[in-house]
Amino acid sequence: MEVNLLKQEVIDFFDSLAPGWDARQILNEGNINTILDNAGVGVGRSILDVACGTGVLVPWYLERKVDSVLGVDISPEMIRIGQNNHQNPKVSLIHGDIEEINVDRKFDCAMIFNSFPHCPEPERLVGRMVEFLEPGGSLSVGHSMSRVQIDQCHSGSAKKVSLGLLPAEELAAIFRKWLDVTVVIDNDEMYQVVGVKTS
Repeated sequence: MEVNLLKQEVIDFFDSLAPGWDARQILNEGNINTILDNAGVGVGRSILDVACGTGVLVPWYLERKVDSVLGVDISPEMIRIGQNNHQNPKVSLIHGDIEEINVDRKFDCAMIFNSFPHCPEPERLVGRMVEFLEPGGSLSVGHSMSRVQIDQCHSGSAKKVSLGLLPAEELAAIFRKWLDVTVVIDNDEMYQVVGVKTS
């Protein structure tokens, strides 16, 4: 897979963190459920989880009785661990760059959870994600912490692989080029932008 320098830095950074990734997760269950509710994740839905890491959200998806989950991550080590952790016929986790790989299907919900600041070209990524949505499908960028907390977390060793998290209204303006924006949250508890593809 051909990558530019920034993406290679992101790959190397997350490969190095992968072995201890799950143990380091601090997950706010209430905020995650709000994010999933807002994105329309529920019974019978097909989910595309981009930058899925080790599959942190997979148990939540399965609890909601989704039809299928395709997780994609640029870090081969994250995917290797995720594949070992989530051996379920409804779940497929693959290594790749979502901006480059071919996926020959459409999805009801596309999720980017707790990872958006690591994407070097936000507008390009959003445009690409829209291509994977069914009509009526939703795209969600969500963080179970506030934008201030995320940026603080990324002020240390992650600074070299983080662009910072866009104010939600700025991200919503990008979404509106392709989607009807239905949710904009940027408060002390969490962050989320959701858009729906109308055609």
